[in-house]
Amino acid sequence: TDFIKMGTFNVSGAAIIWLCVQHELPILLVGGTGSGKTSTLNVISSFIPPNQRVISIEDTRELQLPQTLHWVPLETRLPNPEGKGGVSMLDLIVNCLRMRPDRILMGEIRRKKEAEVLFEAMHTGHSVYGTFHANNAEETITRLTNPPIDIPKLVIPALAALLVMNRNRRTNKRRMLQFAEVLPDGEPNIILELDVISDDIKRVGKFKVINQTLKLFTGMTDDDIEKDLAGKEKILNWLVKNNVRELQKIGMIMSKYYRGQLDIK
Repeated sequence: TDFIKMGTFNVSGAAIIWLCVQHELPILLVGGTGSGKTSTLNVISSFIPPNQRVISIEDTRELQLPQTLHWVPLETRLPNPEGKGGVSMLDLIVNCLRMRPDRILMGEIRRKKEAEVLFEAMHTGHSVYGTFHANNAEETITRLTNPPIDIPKLVIPALAALLVMNRNRRTNKRRMLQFAEVLPDGEPNIILELDVISDDIKRVGKFKVINQTLKLFTGMTDDDIEKDLAGKEKILNWLVKNNVRELQKIGMIMSKYYRGQLDIK
């Protein structure tokens, strides 16, 4: 609610993100330091259906999910003065895959091994959300496919979408800069992009992959997708109009939505 009010997202952009999260499409949240990546990951986690097991992996506990979710937070640990007892990010990723997760939230992807294991998790059917440092969608693919991360470009389409956040240091405004789906060749197809002059997030492209993925796994047609997005926009506008911003209340509303019990006027 606060993100929409501040203009960080617009309602149509938030609805598209909700659609992707609902249907387990892996998303990488991208941006520079202080651009709002982790805050955005926190916000979109409220869209996860309540019957799924969520495991988060962080260096420092920053994520806060609704109590309606089955959430298992994991945190890294530094070694003791003797150099023993340390628990690395990679250790947690490998072990979380043994814990039957439906969703994996990762604080930040920094190293090649971490990226390799996460992409392997995507290929084995896990829904993964993580943060990564890059300035735009094209740069994200370049960074992922070159040293030191060096992931093969053929593997990149395991990602469904890139959500790029940006902080304007002159105005101190944080905005969604781009939302892009990842094409089968590993290149980004930008769907939403910020018009800096009007400070408005505009739809600049059409789905080429996400709609096909949803059709394959859910049977949704293009008309069904647009109808679903319109319904989500109605709920988001209602949240803003009624100033519903408490985490647990939003969690309960999402729970009712997924059970088909949400009735808003």
